[in-house]
Amino acid sequence: MSDTSQDSTRSTLVASLFLDHPASVNETYLGHMRFALGFAFWLGVAALAALVHAFIPALCETTASRILKRLHARIMDRH
Repeated sequence: MSDTSQDSTRSTLVASLFLDHPASVNETYLGHMRFALGFAFWLGVAALAALVHAFIPALCETTASRILKRLHARIMDRH
């Protein structure tokens, strides 16, 4: 395999792993990373709230559901 062919294969692999999906939702790689990390943070907060609520039902009664509704709205606003 020639160096040019290997470079083409690598660039195609890089594009498919890191660039194609962000481009499909009209974002850069870093913009998509920022959105996904923010989303992951709030999912973690919702999970912790649900865990607290599981052990102490009087706490965090609506926290997880409010966060999930807000995240759902963010996803829907992007499309």
